[in-house]
Amino acid sequence: MADHAGAAAPAGGKLAIHPLLVRITHWVNVFAMLIMISSGWRIYNASPLFAFKFPRDLTLGGWLAGALQWHFAAMWLLALNGLVYLLYGILSRHFKSSFLPLTPQSVWHEFRNALRGRIAHELGVYNAAQRAAYVGVICVVIALVLSGLAIWKPVQFQELAALMGGYDGARIVHFVAMTLVVLFILVHVAMVALVPRTFLPMLTGYARRRENGQEI
Repeated sequence: MADHAGAAAPAGGKLAIHPLLVRITHWVNVFAMLIMISSGWRIYNASPLFAFKFPRDLTLGGWLAGALQWHFAAMWLLALNGLVYLLYGILSRHFKSSFLPLTPQSVWHEFRNALRGRIAHELGVYNAAQRAAYVGVICVVIALVLSGLAIWKPVQFQELAALMGGYDGARIVHFVAMTLVVLFILVHVAMVALVPRTFLPMLTGYARRRENGQEI
Protein backbone atom coordinates (compact mmCIF):
# COMPACT_ATOMS: atom_id res chain seq x y z
CA MET A 1 0.00 0.00 0.00
CA ALA A 2 2.76 2.38 0.84
CA ASP A 3 4.35 3.85 -2.20
CA HIS A 4 6.15 6.87 -3.51
CA ALA A 5 5.78 10.34 -2.05
CA GLY A 6 6.69 12.24 -5.17
CA ALA A 7 10.08 12.28 -6.88
CA ALA A 8 12.69 14.59 -5.43
CA ALA A 9 15.16 16.66 -7.40
CA PRO A 10 17.63 14.51 -9.37
CA ALA A 11 21.12 14.00 -7.97
CA GLY A 12 23.93 12.16 -9.72
CA GLY A 13 21.65 10.90 -12.45
CA LYS A 14 19.14 9.49 -9.97
CA LEU A 15 15.68 10.46 -8.76
CA ALA A 16 14.75 10.00 -5.10
CA ILE A 17 11.39 8.23 -5.30
CA HIS A 18 10.56 6.42 -2.05
CA PRO A 19 11.59 7.66 1.42
CA LEU A 20 13.04 5.03 3.75
CA LEU A 21 10.02 4.93 6.06
CA VAL A 22 7.67 4.45 3.13
CA ARG A 23 9.75 1.52 1.86
CA ILE A 24 9.90 -0.11 5.29
CA THR A 25 6.16 0.17 5.91
CA HIS A 26 5.45 -1.08 2.39
CA TRP A 27 7.39 -4.32 2.86
CA VAL A 28 6.11 -4.85 6.40
CA ASN A 29 2.59 -4.51 4.96
CA VAL A 30 3.40 -7.08 2.28
CA PHE A 31 4.59 -9.56 4.92
CA ALA A 32 1.67 -8.91 7.27
CA MET A 33 -0.97 -9.10 4.53
CA LEU A 34 0.37 -12.40 3.18
CA ILE A 35 0.09 -13.92 6.66
CA MET A 36 -3.33 -12.41 7.31
CA ILE A 37 -4.79 -13.51 4.00
CA SER A 38 -3.47 -17.09 4.10
CA SER A 39 -4.39 -17.61 7.77
CA GLY A 40 -7.73 -15.85 7.22
CA TRP A 41 -8.58 -18.30 4.46
CA ARG A 42 -7.92 -21.18 6.88
CA ILE A 43 -10.20 -19.54 9.46
CA TYR A 44 -12.87 -19.04 6.78
CA ASN A 45 -12.64 -22.72 5.81
CA ALA A 46 -13.50 -23.70 9.39
CA SER A 47 -16.86 -21.89 9.09
CA PRO A 48 -17.53 -20.87 5.47
CA LEU A 49 -19.82 -17.97 4.68
CA PHE A 50 -20.48 -19.21 1.16
CA ALA A 51 -20.62 -22.53 -0.69
CA PHE A 52 -16.88 -22.82 -1.31
CA LYS A 53 -13.60 -23.23 0.53
CA PHE A 54 -10.09 -22.04 -0.26
CA PRO A 55 -7.52 -24.68 -1.29
CA ARG A 56 -5.77 -25.95 1.83
CA ASP A 57 -2.33 -25.52 0.25
CA LEU A 58 -2.97 -21.75 0.07
CA THR A 59 -3.82 -21.49 3.77
CA LEU A 60 -1.63 -21.03 6.83
CA GLY A 61 -1.94 -22.39 10.35
CA GLY A 62 -2.67 -26.06 9.77
CA TRP A 63 -5.70 -26.05 12.05
CA LEU A 64 -8.12 -23.41 13.31
CA ALA A 65 -6.27 -22.56 16.54
CA GLY A 66 -2.96 -22.27 14.70
CA ALA A 67 -4.49 -20.09 11.99
CA LEU A 68 -6.03 -17.81 14.63
CA GLN A 69 -2.63 -17.35 16.30
CA TRP A 70 -1.00 -16.41 13.00
CA HIS A 71 -3.90 -14.12 12.15
CA PHE A 72 -3.85 -12.21 15.44
CA ALA A 73 -0.06 -11.79 15.34
CA ALA A 74 -0.23 -10.39 11.80
CA MET A 75 -3.22 -8.22 12.73
CA TRP A 76 -1.23 -6.34 15.38
CA LEU A 77 1.74 -6.01 13.04
CA LEU A 78 -0.51 -4.64 10.27
CA ALA A 79 -2.34 -2.26 12.63
CA LEU A 80 0.82 -0.84 14.21
CA ASN A 81 2.62 -0.57 10.89
CA GLY A 82 -0.45 1.06 9.34
CA LEU A 83 -0.63 3.57 12.18
CA VAL A 84 3.00 4.52 11.59
CA TYR A 85 2.30 4.95 7.87
CA LEU A 86 -0.83 7.03 8.47
CA LEU A 87 0.94 9.34 10.93
CA TYR A 88 3.88 9.72 8.58
CA GLY A 89 1.61 10.34 5.62
CA ILE A 90 -0.27 13.10 7.45
CA LEU A 91 2.63 14.79 9.26
CA SER A 92 5.05 14.67 6.31
CA ARG A 93 2.30 15.73 3.85
CA HIS A 94 3.06 12.55 1.91
CA PHE A 95 -0.64 11.92 1.39
CA LYS A 96 -1.26 15.42 0.10
CA SER A 97 1.66 15.38 -2.34
CA SER A 98 1.00 11.83 -3.57
CA PHE A 99 -2.80 11.46 -3.57
CA LEU A 100 -4.20 14.95 -4.05
CA PRO A 101 -5.83 16.55 -5.92
CA LEU A 102 -8.33 13.80 -6.70
CA THR A 103 -11.62 14.36 -8.50
CA PRO A 104 -14.16 11.98 -10.08
CA GLN A 105 -13.59 13.66 -13.44
CA SER A 106 -9.83 13.07 -13.36
CA VAL A 107 -10.28 9.44 -12.28
CA TRP A 108 -12.77 8.79 -15.08
CA HIS A 109 -10.44 10.43 -17.61
CA GLU A 110 -7.49 8.23 -16.60
CA PHE A 111 -9.72 5.14 -16.52
CA ARG A 112 -10.80 5.77 -20.12
CA ASN A 113 -7.17 6.27 -21.10
CA ALA A 114 -6.30 2.94 -19.50
CA LEU A 115 -9.05 1.17 -21.45
CA ARG A 116 -7.57 2.62 -24.64
CA GLY A 117 -4.04 1.59 -23.70
CA ARG A 118 -2.95 5.21 -23.43
CA ILE A 119 -2.19 5.39 -19.73
CA ALA A 120 1.28 6.73 -18.98
CA HIS A 121 3.43 5.91 -15.97
CA GLU A 122 5.99 8.34 -14.61
CA LEU A 123 8.12 7.24 -11.68
CA GLY A 124 7.40 9.30 -8.59
CA VAL A 125 4.07 10.63 -9.89
CA TYR A 126 0.64 9.07 -9.50
CA ASN A 127 -2.04 9.52 -12.13
CA ALA A 128 -5.61 10.02 -10.93
CA ALA A 129 -6.56 6.33 -11.27
CA GLN A 130 -3.59 5.27 -9.16
CA ARG A 131 -4.41 7.91 -6.55
CA ALA A 132 -7.96 6.65 -6.30
CA ALA A 133 -6.77 3.04 -6.01
CA TYR A 134 -4.34 3.80 -3.17
CA VAL A 135 -6.78 6.01 -1.27
CA GLY A 136 -9.41 3.31 -1.72
CA VAL A 137 -7.22 0.46 -0.47
CA ILE A 138 -6.20 2.47 2.60
CA CYS A 139 -9.90 2.86 3.44
CA VAL A 140 -10.51 -0.84 2.76
CA VAL A 141 -7.67 -1.89 5.08
CA ILE A 142 -9.14 0.32 7.82
CA ALA A 143 -12.50 -1.45 7.30
CA LEU A 144 -10.66 -4.79 7.38
CA VAL A 145 -9.09 -4.01 10.76
CA LEU A 146 -12.31 -2.60 12.27
CA SER A 147 -14.43 -5.54 11.10
CA GLY A 148 -11.76 -7.90 12.40
CA LEU A 149 -11.99 -6.30 15.82
CA ALA A 150 -15.80 -6.65 15.74
CA ILE A 151 -15.45 -10.37 14.94
CA TRP A 152 -12.74 -10.94 17.52
CA LYS A 153 -14.48 -9.17 20.40
CA PRO A 154 -18.18 -8.86 19.44
CA VAL A 155 -19.22 -8.07 23.03
CA GLN A 156 -16.52 -5.54 23.84
CA PHE A 157 -16.95 -3.90 20.40
CA GLN A 158 -20.71 -4.44 20.14
CA GLU A 159 -21.36 -0.86 18.98
CA LEU A 160 -18.84 -1.32 16.18
CA ALA A 161 -20.35 -4.69 15.27
CA ALA A 162 -23.83 -3.15 15.29
CA LEU A 163 -22.74 -0.63 12.65
CA MET A 164 -21.96 -3.59 10.40
CA GLY A 165 -25.18 -5.45 11.06
CA GLY A 166 -23.99 -7.53 13.97
CA TYR A 167 -21.48 -10.38 14.14
CA ASP A 168 -22.57 -12.00 10.87
CA GLY A 169 -22.58 -8.62 9.13
CA ALA A 170 -19.05 -7.95 10.37
CA ARG A 171 -17.95 -11.29 8.91
CA ILE A 172 -19.35 -10.29 5.53
CA VAL A 173 -17.67 -6.85 5.72
CA HIS A 174 -14.40 -8.57 6.63
CA PHE A 175 -14.69 -11.03 3.75
CA VAL A 176 -15.52 -8.32 1.21
CA ALA A 177 -12.66 -6.12 2.45
CA MET A 178 -10.26 -9.05 2.22
CA THR A 179 -11.41 -9.77 -1.33
CA LEU A 180 -10.87 -6.15 -2.37
CA VAL A 181 -7.37 -6.17 -0.86
CA VAL A 182 -6.52 -9.38 -2.75
CA LEU A 183 -7.79 -7.85 -6.00
CA PHE A 184 -5.72 -4.73 -5.36
CA ILE A 185 -2.62 -6.86 -4.73
CA LEU A 186 -3.15 -8.83 -7.95
CA VAL A 187 -3.57 -5.66 -10.01
CA HIS A 188 -0.59 -4.06 -8.26
CA VAL A 189 1.66 -7.05 -9.00
CA ALA A 190 0.44 -7.13 -12.61
CA MET A 191 1.27 -3.44 -13.06
CA VAL A 192 4.76 -3.95 -11.62
CA ALA A 193 5.25 -6.84 -14.04
CA LEU A 194 4.17 -4.59 -16.92
CA VAL A 195 6.44 -1.74 -15.76
CA PRO A 196 9.32 -3.60 -14.06
CA ARG A 197 11.43 -0.46 -13.56
CA THR A 198 9.02 0.51 -10.77
CA PHE A 199 10.17 -2.42 -8.59
CA LEU A 200 13.78 -1.56 -7.79
CA PRO A 201 13.01 1.93 -6.39
CA MET A 202 10.85 0.30 -3.70
CA LEU A 203 14.02 -1.48 -2.55
CA THR A 204 16.61 1.26 -3.03
CA GLY A 205 14.50 4.42 -2.93
CA TYR A 206 15.99 5.68 -6.18
CA ALA A 207 15.44 5.38 -9.93
CA ARG A 208 17.61 6.29 -12.88
CA ARG A 209 16.60 9.44 -14.70
CA ARG A 210 15.25 8.97 -18.22
CA GLU A 211 15.75 11.29 -21.18
CA ASN A 212 14.20 10.56 -24.57
CA GLY A 213 13.06 7.17 -23.25
CA GLN A 214 16.58 6.14 -22.18
CA GLU A 215 18.03 5.78 -18.69
CA ILE A 216 21.00 8.04 -17.96
